[in-house]
Amino acid sequence: MASHPPPPDTTTKPSKEDDALEKNRPIVISGPSGAGKSTIVSRLIASYPSKFGLCVSHTTRAPRAGEENGREYHFVPTDAFLALVEQGGFVEHAQFGGNYYGTSVRAVQEIAETGRICILDIEMEGVKQISTHPTFPRPRFLFLSPPSLAVLEQRLRGRNTDSEDAIQKRLKQAKVEMDFAQSSDAPHDKVVVNDDLEKAYAEVKAFILDNV
Repeated sequence: MASHPPPPDTTTKPSKEDDALEKNRPIVISGPSGAGKSTIVSRLIASYPSKFGLCVSHTTRAPRAGEENGREYHFVPTDAFLALVEQGGFVEHAQFGGNYYGTSVRAVQEIAETGRICILDIEMEGVKQISTHPTFPRPRFLFLSPPSLAVLEQRLRGRNTDSEDAIQKRLKQAKVEMDFAQSSDAPHDKVVVNDDLEKAYAEVKAFILDNV
């Protein structure tokens, strides 16, 4: 009997970018404004600069005084942002206050390719988008929560930076986010309650480093 050549291999091999993401799985940290995300993330990156990198998001808003392109954000025109959306170039994106914000796939890949783990500080809607993304490798999800809305209100008022209307909006959004974090739809692998900053930082650090 005549032998037949084996069928061609039609499986898609992962790209080197996806390989890097699988090896250095990103960390998505979310939580209400005032929960302590920025403080903990900044400390992690300062303490372990060779292990972690903070993803720089894209936005269509104008830079504020003291901001630099590529440091706080990648500032881009609206048409360029929307073109990247059409190309599937974002793992998550949203519109706030008339401006677009998003996390590009490439920004996350660039950190992973250096052998570091990308940390993403993302809002709730972004968490939902990333957790259901059809092609992006699943990150690890951590939710940082205040002990209660009453404690969060104290923290927000203690800042002396927000108007009463802004505080009420933040508290309303915080309740939505905290309820989501406790629901069965939430993708979070870990919930850390920040009732003491040092303890919360230690818990976040242990979760991330123990799973590297």
